Amino acid sequence: MKHRTKWTTVLAAVALTVASCGEKKQADEAAVIEKQQFTATNGQFTPEAMWQLGKMGEYAVSPDGTRMAYAVTYYDMEANKGNAELYLVEGLKDDKQTTRRLTKTAASEWNPVWQDDNTLLFCRGNKVEAMDVASGNTRVVAERERGFEGFKLSADGSKMLFVSTLPAVRPQPIEKLYAGLDKTTGRINEDLMYRHWDNWVDEYPHLFLATMDNGRVVESSVHDLIDSLPFECPMRPWGGVEQFCFSPDGAKVAYTCRKKAGKDYALSTNSDIYLYDIEQGSTVNISEGIMGYDQNPVFSHDGKRIAWESMERDGYESDKLRLMVLDFESGSMVDYTANFDYGVSGINWSNDDSELYAVVMYRGTNEVFAFNVETQAVRQVTDGMHDINSIQLCDDKIYAQQVSMSYPAEVYRYTTTTGQNEGVNITNINTEELAQLRMGRTEERWIKTVDGKEMLVWLIYPYDYDSTRTYPALLFCEGGPQSMVSQFWSTRWNFQVMSGAGYFVIAPNRRGCPGFGTAWCEEISGDYGGLCMKDYMQSVDVLAREVKQIDAERIGACGASFGAFSIYWLAGHNENHRFKAFLAHNGMFNFEQQCLETEEYWFTNWDLGGPYWEHNAKTAHSYKQSPHLFVDRWNTPLCVVHSEFDFRIVASQGMAAYNAAKLRGLDARYLYFPDETHWVLRPQNSLLWHRNFIDWFDTYLK
Repeated sequence: MKHRTKWTTVLAAVALTVASCGEKKQADEAAVIEKQQFTATNGQFTPEAMWQLGKMGEYAVSPDGTRMAYAVTYYDMEANKGNAELYLVEGLKDDKQTTRRLTKTAASEWNPVWQDDNTLLFCRGNKVEAMDVASGNTRVVAERERGFEGFKLSADGSKMLFVSTLPAVRPQPIEKLYAGLDKTTGRINEDLMYRHWDNWVDEYPHLFLATMDNGRVVESSVHDLIDSLPFECPMRPWGGVEQFCFSPDGAKVAYTCRKKAGKDYALSTNSDIYLYDIEQGSTVNISEGIMGYDQNPVFSHDGKRIAWESMERDGYESDKLRLMVLDFESGSMVDYTANFDYGVSGINWSNDDSELYAVVMYRGTNEVFAFNVETQAVRQVTDGMHDINSIQLCDDKIYAQQVSMSYPAEVYRYTTTTGQNEGVNITNINTEELAQLRMGRTEERWIKTVDGKEMLVWLIYPYDYDSTRTYPALLFCEGGPQSMVSQFWSTRWNFQVMSGAGYFVIAPNRRGCPGFGTAWCEEISGDYGGLCMKDYMQSVDVLAREVKQIDAERIGACGASFGAFSIYWLAGHNENHRFKAFLAHNGMFNFEQQCLETEEYWFTNWDLGGPYWEHNAKTAHSYKQSPHLFVDRWNTPLCVVHSEFDFRIVASQGMAAYNAAKLRGLDARYLYFPDETHWVLRPQNSLLWHRNFIDWFDTYLK
C-alpha cells in the first residue's frame, strides 16, 4: 500500500532526429505539446489550472558546474497526454543565469546525462542520443528495439550502463499449451508475483553493460549483468538509475537486485548490493547478511568506500533506511545512522569524501543532512517550509529538486553550510503562472494526542480566507500507511486545489508517519484501528475548537490507499456525526479479501501479522479492525473511487464498499477507472477525479 514519492520515467513516442526530412519534421513539430497560455480567475487555483503547469523531471549539472539540463513535461488536455522537452540553464557559476530550450519534438526526451561540458546524452523513443549543446546537433549513441529506461556513463565515457527489458518466458510445459493460439488472451500461472502494483509481469528490467567506441555503443559488447534470470534491476515499481553506478575508475559496477522470483519475491524485501568486476567478470554480494532492502549504492570519489541505503529487517518495507558505508580496504561496515532516529535517501559524497549528504524525512519536511565520515557527527543543512526530493552536489553547491504545498517542483541551489532556510531558485518553470494565483496559507500546528504526545498537523487555509466567515473543512487521511504528510505537491491530492475550492484542509502526521522517530512510525503496525484513528479524530476536534473559522458542522474526510481504509473505518465509527461526508480512493475494505488479493505478501505479513488463518494475537487484533465488519454502523454519504489496474488493492474492494453503502440505503457514488492504477495519471481522468471530488463535498458540506 506504500504511498511513496516516485522517481518517474516519462514514456516516449517515436524519435524525431535532426536528419528527418522537412515534411516529416514539420508534421511532428505541429504535434509538439507546448506550454499553455495561463489565465487565472480571481486568483483561484483549480484542477484545470493545475494541469496547465509544467512538471519538472530529471536534471543534471554539467561537470564544470556552469550549466544544468532539465526535463519539463507539459500536458494537452484535449489530446489527453503529455510531452517532455529538455531545457538548459547557463551561467550557474557567475549567477548570470539564462535558460533556453534544447529540444522541440513530438517525442519525449528524458534522463539527461553529461558526457562532457558540452555534450549531453538523453533518451528519446528507443534511442539514446547525444547533443552538442552549442550547435544543437544530435547523433544516435545507442538503439534498442525494447528501448531504454535509463542509463549512466563511466567517468571516462568509455562504458555505458543501461536499463532495458527482457520478456518473461513461460516454462516449457506451459508454453506447449499455447501452440497455434497466437490470439488467445488467457494467462496460466503456477507461481506468485504474476502481477505487481500496476502491471502484469510480462517483462523484467535488466541492467546491461556496454563499451563505447567513437561515441557509440558497440552492440557486440553488450552484456546482461543479470544473466537473463527472472530478477529485476532496477527493482519494480520504484527503482531508477539511482540503483546502479560505476566505480570512479570504471573498473567495477555496483547494482541493486532482489535475486528472488515468484513466491519467494512475494514474501521478502531482502534485496542486496552486488559488485561486478568488469575485468574478472565476477560478482560479489557486499551486503550479504543484511536481511531488508539494500539499495542505491554510491562510490566515494577515491573509490575506497561505498555507501548505500539499508533496511535491517526482512518483510518490513518501511523499516528505517540506514546510511551504510563499507570500507573496501579494511572490510569494515559502519551504520552512520545508528544514533540518528531518521532514515536517509539520495546519498551524495562531498568532493573530498569527508562528508555524506542525504535527504532526510524530518518532522514534516524533507531536508538535507550531512554526516561526517570520520566522527559520524550529523548536522542539518537545510531547514525550511519545503520538501527536498533529490540532490546533486557540484563543488560546494547542492542542487535540489524542491517543492512545497504552494508550488510544484523547481531546482534550488544551496551551499554545504549549516542551517539554510531557503535556497536560490534556479529554474522558473511556473513562476509567471503562480504569480497569478492566491494560494491558501499553510500553518504548522502541534497538538496533544489523546495519550499526551505531540503531533504535527498541517492546516491549509481557504484561498479566499476571510476571518469574519466560516468555512467547511476536509480531514486528509494519509496513505502508506508509513508515509509522512510532508510539504508535497501532487496532481492527485493537491491541498491547494482543495483550498481553491473554498475548504480548510486538516492534514495530520498520525501514528505511522515516518519523520518523527522510529517508535512513532512503528506504532501503527498491527493496530490500524487504534491510536492512529484517534489521532485523526483528535486533530479534527482540536482544530475545530481552536480555529473559529472552521465550521464544525461542515467537516468531511478523504484519503487514498491506507487513507481510504481510514475513511471506511471512520465511517463505521462516526456515531457522533463528526464527519458529514466521506470520499475513499483505492482503499482496503475487507482485510481477509485484501490478504489474498494483493501481491506483495510481505506487507500483509508484517502489518497485519500474517494471513487470517494464522490464529495469533496480532492477526486476531488486526482482522477485527476490518472496515467491512462495521458496515451496520455506517450513517454518512460515501463516495468510492477505484481503478482496475491497481494490483495492490484491487477494484473489488471499492466495489464491495460502494455496494454495502447502497444496500445500507446511504447516499453513495462510485467512480471507476478501467484504465488507471493506484494513482490517476491520465489528464482527462484526473480532471474528472477532481471535478467529482469537489462536486461531492460541495453537495454535502456547502
